[in-house]
Amino acid sequence: MDTTGAPDLHPHIAAFYDEHYEEAERLRITAFGRLERERTKELLLRELPPAPARILDVGGGPGIYAAWLASLGHQVTLIDPVARHLEQAAEYATFTVEAGDARTLSAPDASVEAVLMLGPLYHLPDPADRAQALREAKRVAKPGGLIAAAFISRYSPLLDLASKLRINDDAMVDLLRPLRHNGANDFENGFTVAYFHTVEEIRQDFHAAGLADPTIRGIEGPLFPLLSSGLVEDNPDYFEAALRTARLAEDHPDLLPASAHLLAVTRRT
Repeated sequence: MDTTGAPDLHPHIAAFYDEHYEEAERLRITAFGRLERERTKELLLRELPPAPARILDVGGGPGIYAAWLASLGHQVTLIDPVARHLEQAAEYATFTVEAGDARTLSAPDASVEAVLMLGPLYHLPDPADRAQALREAKRVAKPGGLIAAAFISRYSPLLDLASKLRINDDAMVDLLRPLRHNGANDFENGFTVAYFHTVEEIRQDFHAAGLADPTIRGIEGPLFPLLSSGLVEDNPDYFEAALRTARLAEDHPDLLPASAHLLAVTRRT
């Protein structure tokens, strides 16, 4: 595991993922996390080049997706700034693990067939930083290479917190109200440094980086609050209903914002 390029990380993000939040377990154990994981895999499989392809999993966290990609025969390098994530990812020993920042990738120009950014862009509130990260993805991707990025929907916090009845707290309502307009997360709602996108802002980020207009798909679909609430955690029928609904609604323009996460994909020209 290479940690020589470890970047400076916002202290709140570092503390959140190192000390307070177990990202690996979220994608394995909770129904909401499993829905996100399975749908992300489905959407990526439509776009990924045949194995063996060289793939950068930028902001790849504890390695859930990198391990899956490696199991398909791809040559994967996971890049992340969080020390705990790097340690967890290295335990797989099936792909390369590197400390790094999405805005300054170490890979050479036009060296990989696919760049995945399934986490870093929503932890970059400044649009100039997001554009720089996407420009880096464009730089390291080969012509025709895949660039896929995940975003959190502007309305995800409202739907998520409402499903858990935290919206009944007037103080929480006061925290959420400005989010509708500025997209910036307030730490007091339980998450960390983040920016929540509208669909149009996703397109703006890609255009600012000189990338072609992306195809945008909803990942979890409009029934995600049902699973996020935890009330139906052990009911496979509800999980199946949410999964089927996500598939049917994934490209419906009016339902895109109702998904917790959105996946935007394009190709380097």
